[in-house]
Amino acid sequence: MSAQKLFTEGWEDYELIDAGGGKKLERWGKVITIRPEHQAYFQSGEQHTEWRKKAHFEFVSNDGQSGKWKTLKGGPKEWEVRYGSLKFQLSLTKFKHVGLFPEQRTNWDFIEKNINSESNLVNLFAYTGAMSCVARKVGAETLHVDSVKQLITWASKNMELSRLMNIKWVHEDALKFVNRLSKREQKFDAVVMDPPAWGIGAKKEKWKLEDKLDDLLGTAASILKEDGVLVLNTYSPKVELKTIEDLASLYFPEKNRKVVELWMKTSTGKDLYYGNLLRVTPKKEK
Repeated sequence: MSAQKLFTEGWEDYELIDAGGGKKLERWGKVITIRPEHQAYFQSGEQHTEWRKKAHFEFVSNDGQSGKWKTLKGGPKEWEVRYGSLKFQLSLTKFKHVGLFPEQRTNWDFIEKNINSESNLVNLFAYTGAMSCVARKVGAETLHVDSVKQLITWASKNMELSRLMNIKWVHEDALKFVNRLSKREQKFDAVVMDPPAWGIGAKKEKWKLEDKLDDLLGTAASILKEDGVLVLNTYSPKVELKTIEDLASLYFPEKNRKVVELWMKTSTGKDLYYGNLLRVTPKKEK
């Protein structure tokens, strides 16, 4: 039986134009980029030579995790995009990212529909704070947790650009922080996790998601309110859908559990995979 697919979508300031040949072509506002994408193993809708006529920048990887941006047409290396009333600063980084994971748009919308001004939310592996801004926009008390100080600074800038206030910043390893919350018996209406496949903690400790997922989900379950919601997105090829399903049934036996593959369709009609997604919601009383 094939896995259920959930398709996320772009918006006015983001478009997945095309993908294939190990790369993807994207528009961020008025800036168009070409980035490596190992899930784009199929043939692209258009030739890469045509892509380069449209794109402003292309990321060229080195042998490691980093690389550099090649200027094709020129354009700003820092700029802003909008998502509704929110505004995010983007920048060309040496790790191919520009400061936003647009496939998370479906999770932003899901969280916005499931929390309100009476809610509290903890955003783990929170990156540059798009989800934190979504939560704060509806008035929820928001804890933003990340182990990289520069990313917290970036997230703070996004909060200011979006004309928001009072997101609470936590510079710490996400799993260690959740363990502390659990020991204090703190509970949340929403827990959001978008962990990288591998990471480095605040004290430079290394970890791999497949080794930590059990502990991470179990501890997250202990801080989730009975009527709370949880979102987990994974992009590690070593974390299978079945593993997530098994852990979700173990830690959330009394809740609704939705485990799907996350996909996005390009403007040229290609389907691009963005990892596995778990959503936990309370069961409705009959």
